[in-house]
Amino acid sequence: MPRYDYGKLQNGSDIRGIALEGVEGEHVNLDTEAAGRIARGFLFWLHHTTGKEAAQLTVSIGRDPRLSGEAIVKAFCDALAPYGCKILNAGLASTPAMFMSTIFEEYQCDGAVMVTASHLPWNRNGMKFFSKEGGLNKGDIADIITFAESDSVLNSIRPGAPSEIKEIPLLDTYAAHLRKLITDGAAAGDTPLSGMKITVDAGNGSGGFYAEKVLAPLGADVSSSQFLEPDGHFPNHAPNPEDKKAMAAICQQVRTCGADLGLIFDTDVDRSSAVDEHGNEINRNGIVAMAAALIADQYPGTTVVTDSITSKQLTAFLKDTLGLSHLRFKRGYKNVINKSIELCESGVDSQLAIETSGHAAYKENYFLDDGAYLATKIVIKAALLFREGRGISSLISEMKMPAESIEVRFPILAEDFASYGDQILKDLEILADSGQIKGASLVTPNYEGVRIDFAQPSCTGWLLLRKSLHDPIMPLNIESDVEGGTDEIRRMLKPLLAGYDKLDISKL
Repeated sequence: MPRYDYGKLQNGSDIRGIALEGVEGEHVNLDTEAAGRIARGFLFWLHHTTGKEAAQLTVSIGRDPRLSGEAIVKAFCDALAPYGCKILNAGLASTPAMFMSTIFEEYQCDGAVMVTASHLPWNRNGMKFFSKEGGLNKGDIADIITFAESDSVLNSIRPGAPSEIKEIPLLDTYAAHLRKLITDGAAAGDTPLSGMKITVDAGNGSGGFYAEKVLAPLGADVSSSQFLEPDGHFPNHAPNPEDKKAMAAICQQVRTCGADLGLIFDTDVDRSSAVDEHGNEINRNGIVAMAAALIADQYPGTTVVTDSITSKQLTAFLKDTLGLSHLRFKRGYKNVINKSIELCESGVDSQLAIETSGHAAYKENYFLDDGAYLATKIVIKAALLFREGRGISSLISEMKMPAESIEVRFPILAEDFASYGDQILKDLEILADSGQIKGASLVTPNYEGVRIDFAQPSCTGWLLLRKSLHDPIMPLNIESDVEGGTDEIRRMLKPLLAGYDKLDISKL
């Protein structure tokens, strides 16, 4: 039996845990034993879903630069070795590249695993899982954990001849794939990026390959790029496009070096954002607008599915400028991806699912949330515009931005935090719908939390109060079209929440 409760490792459709000691109050619950049992649980899941015996399966595994990554990969491989399956070790990799190992003819894997904890601190690690159909869903992860905790299930896996662990150059294969997309799309010979200066910020994660193996061979000047060297300590800034310090760093670098474009990745390169030729960030609502603008001509009228915290200005840009439809759905990259797939299956064309965090999944790319693929589409368009003497900013120049935008996160102190949060949302929804909040109206349909529009001249804007996907937190997002509007909305909301003694609104 396992030493830990593996259920606590599940984080939606991922596994995440503490892999190293060194942070006060945080103790290891994702060790090599856990990694080995989860590996065997995944093998059983693949056997169950594909109908193949373990010895007939091919599994790939890769990692980001985290300090615990190599040990977890070794434990994973060692655990699979007695079953005769083919094991492909990609070494340093990206999450999207791991999925593509199930697609590329060179590898044709039945399943793939990325050892990563995305942008979380150095002591954390985790796993993301793929089959040929794409990323596994929440229910699949729950099944793998159940299998991993069961000695009888794991003992039922039929052993085979000892497996050979083969190292593969997956990032080289993936980089070649991206280079071909750029040469085909930019249609300017073998060096379509000649004359362009492009700054890449990898945050010391896995994304440095994009500058060195994708852009530079195509003629781009990447000399202004920074933090390309993988380093699991992440010494310069969090490898996270949503981090203010990270975005400020690349914006400054683009301005200082006079680059034509900036690109920033998270640790495992399933997210990205951009910086325009003026050094202005293309992030959050901006990266959604950019991702949509890149396909608007090719797929007129398609529905863009986003998370719940997108702005009214984004909706207006998508509909009025690009001629697209917008479905504002829920937080969680798998939520928006699955909704987009659901729309397509129902006969509604939906070519893009994207979160403001930078998770962008195009239908044309297997609905894979792939930061390097989004970056590649941006680079192709930037190269075409560059030859016309224009910058990438021209693509979304008509999009307006709110005057103010804030996020506040309220801890829920109740033991049953989920039910407590539900009650707060129910009460607020009733109150907003009753007309008792001056100048406010309840937004419907709404798929997550409570969204309220404000039409007063002093605070034209909106708020969204919701529950966190996994933690005892209630995030509050507020945007206003006028200066001082967010403070005005906060002042109106505070007395409405003050009566909940298990909700910490001290930051409101």
